Formats: sequence, C-alpha cells, structure tokens
Amino acid sequence: MRNFKRVLLGFSTLLLMLAILAFVLENQQSVSLIFLGWAGPQLPVSVVTVLALLAGMLIGPVLSWLRGWSSRASRKRLV
Repeated sequence: MRNFKRVLLGFSTLLLMLAILAFVLENQQSVSLIFLGWAGPQLPVSVVTVLALLAGMLIGPVLSWLRGWSSRASRKRLV
C-alpha cells in the first residue's frame, strides 16, 4: 500500500509538471500589462500568470494570518 501511494504521488507530480510545461510552451506570446498608468515590461503570458499565482500564494496566507491575529486580539480584550 505504501509503494502504491508513492507511485501515485510520483505519477500525479509528473502529470502536474507536464501540464505546467505545456502551459508555458503554449503561452510564449509577449504582453505588456498596464495598471493604474504604470506599464510593465513585455513578458510572456506564462510568466505573467505564474507571477500572479505566486503573488496570490503570498498575499492570501498573510491576509488570513492578519485576520486571525486581529480576532485573537479582540477576544483577549473581551476576557
């Protein structure tokens, strides 16, 4: 059973890596994003998407931690 889980994990990791590789290879056209008057450099679509994903992976947990921290502080004041 343990070996089956390892094989399944390895297979799913391989599939994920192949999907990411296909995404990067299919999205090589360059784009320039404009946000609030600021124009970014010409980057491939895949790079822009990965950067947005990484930003979300950083911002989400930080906001969740801040929300939990503020609720814990308010509960302390009530006690």
